[in-house]
Amino acid sequence: MSPLGPFARPEADAPSPGEIPGLRGAPMRTPVRISAPATGPGLWPAVIGRLLTRQMWIELYGLPGYALTLKGRVAQAFAATPRDFRPIDAAAGKTTLGGKFILAGASLEAPAPEDPWNRPSPTRAFAAELHAFAWLPSLMLEGERGAREALRLTLGWATVFARWSPFAWDPALLARRTFNLACAARRMGQVATEAERLRLADVLGRQARQLLRPPGGVAGQAERLVAAATAGCVLAGPPGAALRRKALRGLPAALARTVGEDGGHASRSPEAGLELLLDLLTLEDALAQLSEAAPDAVRDAIRRLTAAARFHTLPDGRLVTLQGGGPSTVARVAAAVVHDEAHEAGPPSGAVGGVARVRSPLLSVAADVAGPARGAWSAAACAQPLALEIVCGRDRLVTGCGWTPRAGDRQGLRLAPGHSTLTLGESSTGAPLGGWKGELLGHRLISRPLHVEVHRRDGEGAVWLEVEHDGWVHDFGLLHQRRLYLDQRLDELRAEERLHPAPGQKDVVRAIAAPYAVRFQLEPGVQASLARDRRSILLRGHSGRGWWFRTDGPDVAIEPSVHIDEGLTRRSLQIVVRGSARTDSETKIRWKLSPAGAGGDPT
Repeated sequence: MSPLGPFARPEADAPSPGEIPGLRGAPMRTPVRISAPATGPGLWPAVIGRLLTRQMWIELYGLPGYALTLKGRVAQAFAATPRDFRPIDAAAGKTTLGGKFILAGASLEAPAPEDPWNRPSPTRAFAAELHAFAWLPSLMLEGERGAREALRLTLGWATVFARWSPFAWDPALLARRTFNLACAARRMGQVATEAERLRLADVLGRQARQLLRPPGGVAGQAERLVAAATAGCVLAGPPGAALRRKALRGLPAALARTVGEDGGHASRSPEAGLELLLDLLTLEDALAQLSEAAPDAVRDAIRRLTAAARFHTLPDGRLVTLQGGGPSTVARVAAAVVHDEAHEAGPPSGAVGGVARVRSPLLSVAADVAGPARGAWSAAACAQPLALEIVCGRDRLVTGCGWTPRAGDRQGLRLAPGHSTLTLGESSTGAPLGGWKGELLGHRLISRPLHVEVHRRDGEGAVWLEVEHDGWVHDFGLLHQRRLYLDQRLDELRAEERLHPAPGQKDVVRAIAAPYAVRFQLEPGVQASLARDRRSILLRGHSGRGWWFRTDGPDVAIEPSVHIDEGLTRRSLQIVVRGSARTDSETKIRWKLSPAGAGGDPT
């Protein structure tokens, strides 16, 4: 028997969409042309504009007297204690109280009365979290001692970095620092002297006022305005009210640009959408403490982001990891959606944020069915068209390498080999902007326009998803089509990777043999054993339940890989199916995933 079992004859066992009883034949959506960031000469206007404005702001904000322009009326008290809905690691607070900062996988010893501000950080990622005050929420769990230490560290930072600097006052870091400080300020003020409390209020006010000024750009503007508005809720009296009004006035337009109608984040990162949702919930809570209703735009964004977060949550309780978004944690995801009492029992059919899902009782498949974000939104985008993740039961078996911006030094994992998709010629459909341009504009993804076509049909006991992109046409003249057929009664996923010449390309592209590789990145901890037939692999996740992966590809191997977890690198495995495709003809690679012990297991 073929190692694919019944899938050896897909035309008989995986019927075409029209042959599935009760199938709805309408496509999931109309194919659209998705633009990508400009390349070549088209990038220069952004580079030149950024060069001019960046230098202008550095010169302006670096002037000795600039700090005076941030000084407004100092709030005499704190009016609210916003609740940050994110779960907090209490152990981290105890460590920080003892003088040891553990951030981004690195550590620094600075026991009181010392502080970490006048010494070098071990890594740039550590410095980013340090200046974002990522240590503050856990430290505040340590009661009065924690609040006093937080106050000491905050005022120490304000002394050392009173003047604007490009790193410490970076808009993204400033937004997180302001948000964390706003959530803790009132409790810190309770243990402060009168002079310390006024200075703390002044520090928070200055941070919020800077957030309302350029630079920063459209990407991240919503997050900055939410942080400024939250600070405005915390500061009592006219100073807080003025900040709040100004931030809330610009927030609706920023949310409209950031949150799509389906709830997807403009960056296409599910994790970015989740984090914005958590920030908005905190802002809503802060406004409620002042007996003010959240603006309609905020409530509407919360509703849409919540629906998207539920859609992007896989059965293991974590997010799908696509387009630079990490899986987050079960507790963090649950905290973001627990407020929604009227949610549906399961994810709807269709796509949200460019992610499509198909599922059966034991199998859940998420696929990337859109092009990457473009322009300023593409700083964390990935060139991994048609990437997919598969959860079997509650075990995430097939995933990606887990790249997120926290692993900024490993940009190569944003390319096609870093996720579970097909690569042709070991190349990629795009690449992060590097060199001095990348330092200037951020590591935007640069690629040609990507055309993606998606069709989905649902029938009794079966779902058919067909996705095709033209990312390989320019170099090889080939289209890549991924066809997924989920038998919901057998919990069996049958799939076909099809490479075929694009219309009009057969006579244009020189006929060559192009090597391909279909990768299936495995979650760390997943065990993979190659059967004697050299075509079947037994997979076991954390639950111990077995699943057979089978393929008719010419060369199948289990190879080492890496997985990024919170910026740290872990070892993992990948299944790689290799072969060669002719650019003047069609090539098919079939594979399937089915429960072990369901019959037809290889020996």
